[in-house]
Amino acid sequence: MREFIVEADGGSRGNPGPAGYGAVVRDAATGRTLTEAAEYLGTATNNVAEYRGLLAGLRAAHALDPGARVRVRMDSKLVVEQMSGRWKIKHPDMKPLAMEARSVFPPDQVTYEWIPREQNKQADRLANEAMDAGAKGGQWSPSLSRADLATNAGARTAEATSAGAPTAEPPPAAAGAGADRTAGTASAGEPPSSAGESPSSAAAAGAAAAVSRAAEAASGSGQRPAAAGGQRPVAAGQAHLSTPGWSAAPDLGAPATLVLLRHGETPLTPQKRFSGSGGTDPALSAAGREQAHRVADALARRGTIQAIVASPLARTRETAGIVAARLNLDVTIEDGLRETDFGAWEGLTFGEVRERHPDDLNAWLADPEARPTGGGESFAETAVRLAATRDKLVAAYQGRTVLLVTHVTPIKTLIRLALGAPPESLFRMELSAASLSAVAYYADGNASVRLFNDTSHLRP
Repeated sequence: MREFIVEADGGSRGNPGPAGYGAVVRDAATGRTLTEAAEYLGTATNNVAEYRGLLAGLRAAHALDPGARVRVRMDSKLVVEQMSGRWKIKHPDMKPLAMEARSVFPPDQVTYEWIPREQNKQADRLANEAMDAGAKGGQWSPSLSRADLATNAGARTAEATSAGAPTAEPPPAAAGAGADRTAGTASAGEPPSSAGESPSSAAAAGAAAAVSRAAEAASGSGQRPAAAGGQRPVAAGQAHLSTPGWSAAPDLGAPATLVLLRHGETPLTPQKRFSGSGGTDPALSAAGREQAHRVADALARRGTIQAIVASPLARTRETAGIVAARLNLDVTIEDGLRETDFGAWEGLTFGEVRERHPDDLNAWLADPEARPTGGGESFAETAVRLAATRDKLVAAYQGRTVLLVTHVTPIKTLIRLALGAPPESLFRMELSAASLSAVAYYADGNASVRLFNDTSHLRP
């Protein structure tokens, strides 16, 4: 089994202020740098930038070998202790970032180690380069990097050549390494009660990038926009390191497109009753079967679906079967697409739950790690399950369009994860029965969300 070392760092010039991260993946046996990543985040806090650096490093390592063991080395005591499970993650803005990081590799493949800042210089430098690039209105690319040219030039040239990139390393940039920053000071030695601050501006910037990608995907142009400042970032071999929302490669190939179909109505749907994976498992109503036939006709007219995957519950299997018969496709069952288990709330309305279990409901609404009464599944647990299922399906259907017939919470969760939205966004989405949405996943790890919520196919 291969072993990688991931070194990551993040900084904010102001906390919150202009922020960026850097990440390095090394071969553990040789110490050779395999890949670098950096990104300017806009306005964010130290802790947000550090977690984003961790995510970028883990994703870059996963792209190299998803079966490898990974040793994460960071000078952020907060991130290392929280990800190791020794400190509780109290701040709501840190929880989704940690949850995303835990979903990249199976937990038993990753270990965390705190190191002094002076031993994390390469990731520190990359974070500063990203912040410097952002201050000039652009984004970081490998051409800005000045990393270890004497020891790594030969290996980096060989890697660039194999990726189709120029073999000559560009001259080193002049600014950045000595730039003032606050990362590595506020978080090192920080007590477990001091969680990060709200990354509102960073979240807004991420949402804006996602909207841009969605508009581009909907236009059908097939072109990816340039980065801020008119720059076109890196060559094809570095595509997975590009800034989220802006592709580095001239051609990333066809994405894995997951078309998300909520099942048709059941007798519980119009009554707005909790109906998860632990209840009576209702079948479709007559109205639900009619909706399934109409969406099948609409998908047949589009002619883009190449495969169908469904949750194992009766209402999704029945909806998928109707669509599959119309499209002449088979249905694959995927347990990871099942609905959340709502425990003792199954079959109850929201008002009935409020009346019978007010404290449990309030906790559930406030904390994604809270479970419904009776030992149901938390939204945090659902997100971990859906992230793993997403990765599995994206790998299996790269370059194809697959219909996922599933439920409200899985669809909202996949959209939330693609947008990088906080857990509370689940309560701000509405999905009609038999509605369609879609997420396209590209080879560089970016996602393009199309929020159709389209029910026009249900009307005569």
